[in-house]
Amino acid sequence: MTQLSHAEFERIVEEALDSLPKRFADLVQNVAISIEEEPAEEDRGEVEEDGEEELLGIYRGVPLTERTYGDDPLLPDEIAIFRGPISRLARSRAEAVGEVRDTVIHELGHYFGLEDDDLP
Repeated sequence: MTQLSHAEFERIVEEALDSLPKRFADLVQNVAISIEEEPAEEDRGEVEEDGEEELLGIYRGVPLTERTYGDDPLLPDEIAIFRGPISRLARSRAEAVGEVRDTVIHELGHYFGLEDDDLP
């Protein structure tokens, strides 16, 4: 278990976003990335369905593949990264960095319309 301050965790999330390839990052529009301590109860249902023990992040929004021309303007999509579960899983800062980066990429995959089975 790695105890990371909120500020340090925020830096790690920023590093993960900065490490995305430019051509990929340029396609991400109207998405807010937030840091939450723990998943809400309604978020936990996602974990139970997948048989996972911890939820590291979640995508809240309408995937690009489900949008149609002429849709009403949407509020920003959101990707929440959960500090508590990642801190409990990671045994070092380096592991936390890897978990955060993997989680950011995974949740962005959902934004692009990929399902869990399509994601590494």
